[in-house]
Amino acid sequence: MEVTTSQTAPAEPLGADARELPLVAVVGPTGAGKSDLALEIAAEFGGEIVNCDSLQVYRHFDLGTAKLPPQARRGIPHHLIDVVEPDELFTAGEYARRARPILAAIIGRGKIPVVAGGTGFYLRALIDGLFPGPSRDQSLRDRLAGREQRHPGSLHRILARLDPEAAARIHPHDVPKVTRALEVCLVTRNSVSGLFRAGRDALRGYRALKIGLDPGRDALYERLDARCRRMFEGGLAEEVRRTLALGFPETAKPFESHGYKQALQMLRGELTLKEAIFYAQRNTRRYAKRQMTWFRQERGMVWLKGFGDSPEIRDAALHLVNGYFTVRNAKFAEPF
Repeated sequence: MEVTTSQTAPAEPLGADARELPLVAVVGPTGAGKSDLALEIAAEFGGEIVNCDSLQVYRHFDLGTAKLPPQARRGIPHHLIDVVEPDELFTAGEYARRARPILAAIIGRGKIPVVAGGTGFYLRALIDGLFPGPSRDQSLRDRLAGREQRHPGSLHRILARLDPEAAARIHPHDVPKVTRALEVCLVTRNSVSGLFRAGRDALRGYRALKIGLDPGRDALYERLDARCRRMFEGGLAEEVRRTLALGFPETAKPFESHGYKQALQMLRGELTLKEAIFYAQRNTRRYAKRQMTWFRQERGMVWLKGFGDSPEIRDAALHLVNGYFTVRNAKFAEPF
């Protein structure tokens, strides 16, 4: 079992500065065993888990998000799961605003926050903060969407004129990011790049240990294919049908995710069960690849080469947490 660190991974234990509070993050691609490892760390060190998955925040979406049922959580508190309805807007900024007070409350109880999930943008918003951009302007977004539909690629060309630096970073086909960058430029009359340079509202007072799981592509893809199949066999389409029956529209954001999108298409008669499973598997593998690309660029990562539910990875992770925070079986007599 191999342990690697990124070049900017911090080396000093928490005890080097008593003012810094402990924070553990367990991240990586979907299917890597993050929830299992987070549970082990929380159980060993007296922690509480903070969800960092952009789909598990939604109520009614359980099977397709691999959400741990309450009876599998071993009595360990889990936060930011099932907190919004499917048709509600929930952004990375909102995640950070909700998560930071939760971190403080966990610390106040003498526990260690264990952030777990695969949404890299949420983790970055939580720890590094976001640039001070404006709130969404839906009417402007609608106009931009109409223009892009009439003239594909036009939004990226406009962005290249207004903010060449941002346009160089964003792929022309990534319309949501292009739209947001243009929205910022037009509303603030400033460039996204300029706002980024102005600084972010970073999380202060914490020393984070970021553990990344890298089980290897072939093994991960095999596990993801099997999990997708089990989701459909376990009633994913029925879960979608129940959620729709509650009155939520097919256009709700969680229905765009892998598995749910194909289940919805199957219910419409657009795909057979076999086709739905095939496309869900393919798209999930592609998503896992994008997740790894994101986390490989994350600063301060410590990588463990394996699945989070393997004994070797569990032991290595517990050793890392013990050494990094210089705490063992942390049931603290008083809050940090």
